[in-house]
Amino acid sequence: MVKVWYENPEGTAPAQGLYSHVGRYSGNASIAFVAGQLSVGAKGEIVGEHDFEAQFQQIFDNLGDVLKGMGVDYNSVLKFTTYLVHSQDIKKFMKCRAELFPKLFKTSMYPPNTLLMVDRLVKEEFIIELEAIVAVPA
Repeated sequence: MVKVWYENPEGTAPAQGLYSHVGRYSGNASIAFVAGQLSVGAKGEIVGEHDFEAQFQQIFDNLGDVLKGMGVDYNSVLKFTTYLVHSQDIKKFMKCRAELFPKLFKTSMYPPNTLLMVDRLVKEEFIIELEAIVAVPA
């Protein structure tokens, strides 16, 4: 059995959003590095062109499908890296996470997340991308 947990070690500054400073695991596991998920539907179409909320939901749906395919769920995520194209979307990002994360995670502690602003993603229509590091039973 693999156990994943999150920590904010004593003496550290408070996290500046819905994340923890550290993601850890114990048990017989391997680490999977999941490629950045984009807002692409099942037929390869772009979902929610320039619509932040629609793209946010689609990338988490896509990552959920990847996790399920590996036999795990969001509670096995050790770390996220999020890429946004527009800094104006940071408040939307925080709001969407606050609404979604209690549905995805068993506790109110969430994986570490590095949030990066980038000039653009692989296609102009995409405005958010999400990658993950995941503990997977060996």
